[in-house]
Amino acid sequence: MKYVIIHGDGMADWPCDELGGLTPLQAARKPNMDLLATRGTLGMVATIPKGMAPGSDVGTMTMLGYDPLRHHTGRAPIEAASQGIAMGPNDVVFRMNLVSFKPGEGGATVMNDFTSGHITSEEAARIVEDFRRELSGDGIEFFNGVSYRHLMVWRNGVRNTRLTPPHDITGKPIEGHLPEGEGAERLLGLMRHSQEILRDHPVNRERRAKGETEASSAWFWGQGTRPTLPTLKERFGVEGSVISAVDLVNGLGRLAGLEVIKVPGATGFLDTDYAAKGRYGLESLKSKDFLLLHIEAPDEAGHMGRADLKKEAIERIDELIIGPMLKGLAAMGDFRILLMPDHATPSKLKTHSSEPVPFALMSAGAVSKSSRAERRYTEADGERTGLKVNDGFRLIESLFGRDGALAGN
Repeated sequence: MKYVIIHGDGMADWPCDELGGLTPLQAARKPNMDLLATRGTLGMVATIPKGMAPGSDVGTMTMLGYDPLRHHTGRAPIEAASQGIAMGPNDVVFRMNLVSFKPGEGGATVMNDFTSGHITSEEAARIVEDFRRELSGDGIEFFNGVSYRHLMVWRNGVRNTRLTPPHDITGKPIEGHLPEGEGAERLLGLMRHSQEILRDHPVNRERRAKGETEASSAWFWGQGTRPTLPTLKERFGVEGSVISAVDLVNGLGRLAGLEVIKVPGATGFLDTDYAAKGRYGLESLKSKDFLLLHIEAPDEAGHMGRADLKKEAIERIDELIIGPMLKGLAAMGDFRILLMPDHATPSKLKTHSSEPVPFALMSAGAVSKSSRAERRYTEADGERTGLKVNDGFRLIESLFGRDGALAGN
Protein backbone atom coordinates (compact mmCIF):
# COMPACT_ATOMS: atom_id res chain seq x y z
CA MET A 1 0.00 0.00 0.00
CA LYS A 2 1.26 3.47 -0.89
CA TYR A 3 0.26 6.55 1.11
CA VAL A 4 0.57 10.10 -0.23
CA ILE A 5 -0.19 13.54 1.16
CA ILE A 6 -0.32 16.39 -1.36
CA HIS A 7 0.31 19.51 0.71
CA GLY A 8 -0.86 22.62 -1.18
CA ASP A 9 0.45 25.28 1.17
CA GLY A 10 -2.13 27.99 1.88
CA MET A 11 -4.47 26.90 -0.97
CA ALA A 12 -7.63 27.75 0.94
CA ASP A 13 -8.86 31.32 0.63
CA TRP A 14 -11.81 33.68 0.94
CA PRO A 15 -14.04 34.89 -1.93
CA CYS A 16 -12.03 37.26 -4.12
CA ASP A 17 -13.45 40.22 -6.02
CA GLU A 18 -10.92 39.79 -8.82
CA LEU A 19 -12.19 36.23 -9.35
CA GLY A 20 -15.83 37.27 -9.49
CA GLY A 21 -16.49 36.49 -5.85
CA LEU A 22 -15.00 33.00 -6.08
CA THR A 23 -12.09 31.57 -4.14
CA PRO A 24 -9.05 30.43 -6.16
CA LEU A 25 -10.09 26.81 -5.57
CA GLN A 26 -13.54 27.58 -6.97
CA ALA A 27 -12.18 29.54 -9.95
CA ALA A 28 -9.44 27.08 -10.90
CA ARG A 29 -9.81 24.37 -13.52
CA LYS A 30 -8.62 21.31 -11.57
CA PRO A 31 -10.27 18.06 -12.70
CA ASN A 32 -7.92 15.84 -10.71
CA MET A 33 -8.52 17.57 -7.38
CA ASP A 34 -12.24 17.46 -8.11
CA LEU A 35 -11.96 13.74 -8.85
CA LEU A 36 -10.55 13.21 -5.35
CA ALA A 37 -13.44 15.21 -3.87
CA THR A 38 -16.12 13.44 -5.88
CA ARG A 39 -14.96 9.85 -5.48
CA GLY A 40 -13.30 10.09 -2.10
CA THR A 41 -14.18 11.56 1.27
CA LEU A 42 -14.53 15.35 1.27
CA GLY A 43 -14.78 17.50 4.38
CA MET A 44 -13.18 20.20 6.48
CA VAL A 45 -10.31 19.81 8.92
CA ALA A 46 -9.15 22.12 11.71
CA THR A 47 -5.38 22.36 11.32
CA ILE A 48 -4.79 25.27 13.73
CA PRO A 49 -5.75 24.57 17.37
CA LYS A 50 -7.59 27.36 19.14
CA GLY A 51 -5.21 29.87 20.63
CA MET A 52 -2.27 29.03 18.35
CA ALA A 53 -1.00 31.34 15.62
CA PRO A 54 -1.87 30.10 12.12
CA GLY A 55 1.23 29.04 10.25
CA SER A 56 2.83 26.19 8.35
CA ASP A 57 4.71 25.05 11.44
CA VAL A 58 1.44 24.35 13.27
CA GLY A 59 -0.58 23.28 10.21
CA THR A 60 2.00 20.87 8.81
CA MET A 61 2.60 19.37 12.24
CA THR A 62 -1.16 18.71 12.41
CA MET A 63 -1.10 17.23 8.91
CA LEU A 64 1.63 14.76 9.91
CA GLY A 65 -0.41 13.62 12.89
CA TYR A 66 1.27 15.49 15.74
CA ASP A 67 -0.88 17.49 18.15
CA PRO A 68 0.70 20.98 18.11
CA LEU A 69 -0.63 21.71 21.58
CA ARG A 70 1.58 18.89 22.80
CA HIS A 71 4.59 18.92 20.46
CA HIS A 72 5.06 22.45 19.11
CA THR A 73 8.04 24.36 20.53
CA GLY A 74 8.37 27.02 17.81
CA ARG A 75 8.82 27.38 14.06
CA ALA A 76 12.55 28.01 13.84
CA PRO A 77 13.59 24.80 15.68
CA ILE A 78 11.85 22.79 12.97
CA GLU A 79 13.86 24.59 10.29
CA ALA A 80 17.01 24.00 12.34
CA ALA A 81 16.26 20.28 12.26
CA SER A 82 16.11 20.46 8.46
CA GLN A 83 19.59 21.97 8.37
CA GLY A 84 20.97 19.50 10.90
CA ILE A 85 21.91 22.26 13.35
CA ALA A 86 22.95 20.83 16.70
CA MET A 87 21.00 22.34 19.59
CA GLY A 88 21.32 21.93 23.31
CA PRO A 89 18.23 21.86 25.55
CA ASN A 90 18.63 25.55 26.50
CA ASP A 91 19.53 26.88 23.06
CA VAL A 92 16.94 29.06 21.31
CA VAL A 93 16.74 29.29 17.53
CA PHE A 94 15.06 32.18 15.69
CA ARG A 95 13.83 32.43 12.12
CA MET A 96 15.69 35.31 10.47
CA ASN A 97 14.08 36.87 7.41
CA LEU A 98 15.91 39.31 5.21
CA VAL A 99 13.22 41.99 4.85
CA SER A 100 12.78 45.23 2.96
CA PHE A 101 11.56 48.47 4.55
CA LYS A 102 10.26 51.65 2.93
CA PRO A 103 9.39 55.13 4.27
CA GLY A 104 5.78 55.66 5.29
CA GLU A 105 3.61 58.59 6.28
CA GLY A 106 4.76 60.78 9.13
CA GLY A 107 8.26 59.33 9.12
CA ALA A 108 7.10 55.78 9.84
CA THR A 109 9.06 52.77 8.62
CA VAL A 110 6.87 50.33 6.67
CA MET A 111 7.37 46.60 6.01
CA ASN A 112 7.72 46.75 2.25
CA ASP A 113 8.51 43.09 1.47
CA PHE A 114 9.13 40.27 3.91
CA THR A 115 11.13 38.42 1.19
CA SER A 116 13.39 41.28 0.01
CA GLY A 117 12.04 40.74 -3.48
CA HIS A 118 12.59 36.98 -3.17
CA ILE A 119 16.31 37.54 -2.92
CA THR A 120 18.31 34.63 -4.34
CA SER A 121 19.97 32.09 -2.09
CA GLU A 122 23.35 33.03 -3.54
CA GLU A 123 22.87 36.72 -2.76
CA ALA A 124 21.53 35.97 0.71
CA ALA A 125 24.48 33.71 1.49
CA ARG A 126 26.85 36.64 0.94
CA ILE A 127 24.82 38.75 3.36
CA VAL A 128 24.55 36.07 6.03
CA GLU A 129 28.29 35.46 5.78
CA ASP A 130 28.86 39.14 6.64
CA PHE A 131 26.40 38.86 9.54
CA ARG A 132 28.33 35.81 10.71
CA ARG A 133 31.63 37.70 10.58
CA GLU A 134 30.43 40.94 12.16
CA LEU A 135 27.57 40.00 14.50
CA SER A 136 28.43 36.52 15.82
CA GLY A 137 29.78 35.93 19.30
CA ASP A 138 28.63 35.78 22.91
CA GLY A 139 26.31 32.89 22.08
CA ILE A 140 24.98 34.24 18.75
CA GLU A 141 25.40 32.14 15.57
CA PHE A 142 23.97 32.56 12.03
CA PHE A 143 23.04 29.86 9.51
CA ASN A 144 22.17 30.12 5.81
CA GLY A 145 18.81 28.96 4.58
CA VAL A 146 17.01 29.41 1.26
CA SER A 147 16.27 32.78 -0.38
CA TYR A 148 15.08 35.14 2.38
CA ARG A 149 14.68 32.40 5.04
CA HIS A 150 17.58 32.00 7.50
CA LEU A 151 18.27 31.14 11.13
CA MET A 152 19.95 32.67 14.18
CA VAL A 153 20.81 30.54 17.20
CA TRP A 154 21.20 32.09 20.65
CA ARG A 155 23.02 29.54 22.79
CA ASN A 156 21.52 29.48 26.30
CA GLY A 157 19.27 32.26 25.08
CA VAL A 158 15.85 33.71 25.79
CA ARG A 159 12.70 32.30 24.17
CA ASN A 160 9.86 34.43 25.55
CA THR A 161 10.45 37.64 23.60
CA ARG A 162 7.28 38.91 21.89
CA LEU A 163 7.97 38.81 18.15
CA THR A 164 5.84 39.36 15.04
CA PRO A 165 5.99 37.31 11.81
CA PRO A 166 6.96 39.83 9.09
CA HIS A 167 4.40 38.48 6.62
CA ASP A 168 1.68 39.59 9.07
CA ILE A 169 2.55 43.27 8.63
CA THR A 170 3.25 43.69 4.91
CA GLY A 171 2.49 47.30 3.98
CA LYS A 172 2.15 48.30 7.64
CA PRO A 173 4.42 50.33 9.95
CA ILE A 174 6.88 48.20 11.88
CA GLU A 175 6.50 50.32 15.00
CA GLY A 176 4.51 48.36 17.54
CA HIS A 177 5.75 45.08 16.05
CA LEU A 178 9.41 45.23 17.04
CA PRO A 179 10.78 42.83 19.69
CA GLU A 180 9.38 43.41 23.17
CA GLY A 181 10.00 41.88 26.58
CA GLU A 182 12.77 39.60 27.77
CA GLY A 183 15.72 39.56 25.34
CA ALA A 184 14.30 42.37 23.20
CA GLU A 185 17.29 44.70 23.57
CA ARG A 186 19.71 42.03 22.35
CA LEU A 187 17.57 41.31 19.29
CA LEU A 188 16.98 45.01 18.54
CA GLY A 189 20.73 45.57 18.70
CA LEU A 190 21.33 42.79 16.18
CA MET A 191 18.67 44.24 13.89
CA ARG A 192 20.18 47.74 14.05
CA HIS A 193 23.64 46.38 13.28
CA SER A 194 22.25 44.33 10.39
CA GLN A 195 20.78 47.51 8.94
CA GLU A 196 24.19 49.21 9.09
CA ILE A 197 25.75 46.27 7.25
CA LEU A 198 23.03 46.25 4.62
CA ARG A 199 22.86 50.00 4.01
CA ASP A 200 25.58 49.92 1.34
CA HIS A 201 26.16 46.18 1.03
CA PRO A 202 27.52 45.02 -2.36
CA VAL A 203 24.47 42.78 -2.86
CA ASN A 204 22.17 45.76 -2.38
CA ARG A 205 24.26 47.89 -4.73
CA GLU A 206 23.90 45.21 -7.38
CA ARG A 207 20.15 44.84 -6.78
CA ARG A 208 19.71 48.61 -6.81
CA ALA A 209 21.43 48.83 -10.20
CA LYS A 210 19.01 46.21 -11.57
CA GLY A 211 15.95 47.93 -10.08
CA GLU A 212 15.34 45.07 -7.65
CA THR A 213 14.13 45.23 -4.06
CA GLU A 214 16.91 45.67 -1.52
CA ALA A 215 17.32 43.89 1.81
CA SER A 216 17.00 46.45 4.64
CA SER A 217 17.25 44.42 7.82
CA ALA A 218 17.32 41.10 9.59
CA TRP A 219 13.96 40.31 11.22
CA PHE A 220 13.71 37.73 14.00
CA TRP A 221 10.61 35.65 14.82
CA GLY A 222 9.29 32.10 15.31
CA GLN A 223 11.74 31.23 18.10
CA GLY A 224 11.82 28.04 20.13
CA THR A 225 13.77 25.17 21.60
CA ARG A 226 14.56 21.72 20.22
CA PRO A 227 11.46 19.52 19.71
CA THR A 228 11.25 15.73 19.99
CA LEU A 229 8.73 13.72 17.95
CA PRO A 230 8.05 10.00 17.56
CA THR A 231 8.68 8.96 13.96
CA LEU A 232 5.97 7.84 11.53
CA LYS A 233 7.67 4.45 11.40
CA GLU A 234 7.33 4.14 15.17
CA ARG A 235 3.69 5.19 15.03
CA PHE A 236 2.43 3.63 11.79
CA GLY A 237 5.15 1.25 10.64
CA VAL A 238 5.90 3.10 7.38
CA GLU A 239 9.06 4.53 5.93
CA GLY A 240 8.70 7.55 3.70
CA SER A 241 10.03 10.67 2.06
CA VAL A 242 9.34 14.38 2.03
CA ILE A 243 9.70 16.70 -0.96
CA SER A 244 9.73 20.43 -0.32
CA ALA A 245 11.82 23.50 -1.16
CA VAL A 246 11.11 24.93 2.30
CA ASP A 247 13.29 24.18 5.34
CA LEU A 248 10.29 24.21 7.66
CA VAL A 249 8.53 21.31 5.93
CA ASN A 250 11.77 19.40 5.41
CA GLY A 251 12.54 19.88 9.09
CA LEU A 252 9.23 18.41 10.17
CA GLY A 253 9.79 15.57 7.73
CA ARG A 254 13.22 14.88 9.19
CA LEU A 255 11.82 14.95 12.75
CA ALA A 256 9.12 12.50 11.61
CA GLY A 257 11.82 10.14 10.31
CA LEU A 258 11.32 10.87 6.60
CA GLU A 259 14.03 11.01 3.96
CA VAL A 260 14.44 14.53 2.59
CA ILE A 261 14.57 14.48 -1.22
CA LYS A 262 16.01 17.50 -3.01
CA VAL A 263 14.47 18.23 -6.42
CA PRO A 264 16.38 20.31 -8.97
CA GLY A 265 14.26 23.28 -10.02
CA ALA A 266 12.19 23.30 -6.81
CA THR A 267 12.31 26.94 -5.70
CA GLY A 268 9.63 27.38 -3.03
CA PHE A 269 8.04 30.03 -5.26
CA LEU A 270 5.64 30.33 -8.20
CA ASP A 271 8.32 29.33 -10.70
CA THR A 272 8.98 25.95 -9.05
CA ASP A 273 9.27 22.88 -11.27
CA TYR A 274 5.94 21.25 -10.45
CA ALA A 275 6.40 18.32 -12.83
CA ALA A 276 9.82 17.47 -11.43
CA LYS A 277 8.37 17.32 -7.93
CA GLY A 278 5.79 14.83 -9.12
CA ARG A 279 8.37 12.70 -10.93
CA TYR A 280 10.72 12.57 -7.95
CA GLY A 281 7.77 11.77 -5.70
CA LEU A 282 6.71 8.79 -7.78
CA GLU A 283 10.29 7.57 -7.95
CA SER A 284 10.56 7.71 -4.15
CA LEU A 285 7.45 5.55 -3.82
CA LYS A 286 9.20 2.69 -5.62
CA SER A 287 11.26 2.09 -2.48
CA LYS A 288 9.19 3.81 0.24
CA ASP A 289 5.51 3.54 1.19
CA PHE A 290 4.79 7.14 2.24
CA LEU A 291 5.29 10.54 0.60
CA LEU A 292 4.61 14.07 1.78
CA LEU A 293 4.80 16.33 -1.28
CA HIS A 294 4.69 20.04 -0.43
CA ILE A 295 4.11 22.93 -2.83
CA GLU A 296 4.71 26.44 -1.44
CA ALA A 297 3.49 28.43 -4.47
CA PRO A 298 -0.19 28.99 -3.44
CA ASP A 299 0.91 30.39 -0.09
CA GLU A 300 3.38 32.79 -1.71
CA ALA A 301 0.65 34.04 -4.06
CA GLY A 302 -1.65 34.60 -1.09
CA HIS A 303 1.02 36.64 0.71
CA MET A 304 1.36 38.74 -2.44
CA GLY A 305 -2.39 39.38 -2.47
CA ARG A 306 -2.56 37.79 -5.93
CA ALA A 307 -5.59 35.52 -6.12
CA ASP A 308 -5.02 35.16 -9.87
CA LEU A 309 -1.55 33.72 -9.30
CA LYS A 310 -2.88 31.39 -6.60
CA LYS A 311 -5.48 30.11 -9.07
CA GLU A 312 -2.71 29.53 -11.61
CA ALA A 313 -0.56 27.68 -9.06
CA ILE A 314 -3.49 25.43 -8.12
CA GLU A 315 -4.07 24.58 -11.77
CA ARG A 316 -0.39 23.66 -12.20
CA ILE A 317 -0.49 21.44 -9.11
CA ASP A 318 -3.54 19.70 -10.53
CA GLU A 319 -2.15 19.18 -14.02
CA LEU A 320 1.54 18.58 -13.35
CA ILE A 321 1.49 16.81 -9.98
CA ILE A 322 -1.84 15.24 -9.07
CA GLY A 323 -2.76 13.97 -12.55
CA PRO A 324 0.55 12.15 -13.13
CA MET A 325 0.61 11.05 -9.47
CA LEU A 326 -2.75 9.30 -9.80
CA LYS A 327 -1.63 7.48 -12.94
CA GLY A 328 1.67 6.47 -11.39
CA LEU A 329 0.06 5.28 -8.16
CA ALA A 330 -2.50 3.20 -10.06
CA ALA A 331 0.37 1.34 -11.73
CA MET A 332 1.85 0.52 -8.30
CA GLY A 333 -1.31 -1.09 -6.89
CA ASP A 334 -3.23 -0.10 -3.77
CA PHE A 335 -2.89 3.46 -2.53
CA ARG A 336 -4.54 6.21 -0.52
CA ILE A 337 -4.02 9.88 -1.28
CA LEU A 338 -4.85 12.87 0.91
CA LEU A 339 -5.09 16.40 -0.49
CA MET A 340 -5.15 19.37 1.87
CA PRO A 341 -3.54 22.69 2.79
CA ASP A 342 -1.96 23.40 6.14
CA HIS A 343 -3.99 26.58 6.61
CA ALA A 344 -5.76 29.25 4.59
CA THR A 345 -3.83 32.25 3.23
CA PRO A 346 -6.57 34.69 2.20
CA SER A 347 -5.39 36.95 -0.62
CA LYS A 348 -7.31 39.86 0.90
CA LEU A 349 -5.49 39.36 4.19
CA LYS A 350 -2.03 38.64 2.71
CA THR A 351 -1.30 36.36 5.64
CA HIS A 352 -2.58 33.18 7.29
CA SER A 353 -5.94 32.59 8.95
CA SER A 354 -7.17 29.92 11.37
CA GLU A 355 -10.44 28.58 9.94
CA PRO A 356 -10.80 24.90 8.93
CA VAL A 357 -9.64 23.97 5.43
CA PRO A 358 -10.96 21.44 2.89
CA PHE A 359 -9.49 17.95 2.60
CA ALA A 360 -10.12 15.08 0.18
CA LEU A 361 -9.09 11.49 0.92
CA MET A 362 -9.39 8.83 -1.79
CA SER A 363 -8.42 5.17 -2.05
CA ALA A 364 -7.31 3.33 -5.19
CA GLY A 365 -10.58 1.49 -5.64
CA ALA A 366 -12.55 4.71 -5.83
CA VAL A 367 -10.91 5.80 -9.11
CA SER A 368 -13.09 3.49 -11.18
CA LYS A 369 -16.30 4.12 -9.26
CA SER A 370 -19.05 6.33 -10.55
CA SER A 371 -19.53 9.69 -8.89
CA ARG A 372 -21.57 9.71 -5.72
CA ALA A 373 -22.34 13.39 -6.05
CA GLU A 374 -21.46 16.35 -8.22
CA ARG A 375 -19.01 18.23 -6.07
CA ARG A 376 -15.61 19.87 -6.37
CA TYR A 377 -12.60 20.34 -4.14
CA THR A 378 -13.54 23.74 -2.73
CA GLU A 379 -14.10 25.36 0.63
CA ALA A 380 -17.85 25.62 0.02
CA ASP A 381 -18.30 22.00 -1.09
CA GLY A 382 -16.24 20.82 1.86
CA GLU A 383 -18.52 22.76 4.20
CA ARG A 384 -21.63 21.35 2.52
CA THR A 385 -20.68 17.75 3.34
CA GLY A 386 -21.14 18.54 7.03
CA LEU A 387 -18.01 16.48 7.82
CA LYS A 388 -15.56 18.35 10.05
CA VAL A 389 -12.48 16.91 11.73
CA ASN A 390 -11.92 19.02 14.83
CA ASP A 391 -8.84 17.12 16.02
CA GLY A 392 -6.99 17.62 12.77
CA PHE A 393 -3.92 15.67 13.88
CA ARG A 394 -6.04 12.50 13.81
CA LEU A 395 -6.84 12.75 10.09
CA ILE A 396 -3.62 10.94 9.17
CA GLU A 397 -4.89 7.88 11.04
CA SER A 398 -7.60 7.54 8.40
CA LEU A 399 -5.01 7.86 5.64
CA PHE A 400 -3.26 4.82 7.12
CA GLY A 401 -6.55 2.91 7.34
CA ARG A 402 -6.91 3.03 11.09
CA ASP A 403 -10.01 3.93 13.09
CA GLY A 404 -9.31 7.62 13.27
CA ALA A 405 -11.04 10.88 12.61
CA LEU A 406 -13.27 9.48 9.85
CA ALA A 407 -14.43 6.32 11.61
CA GLY A 408 -18.10 5.87 10.86
CA ASN A 409 -18.13 8.45 8.05
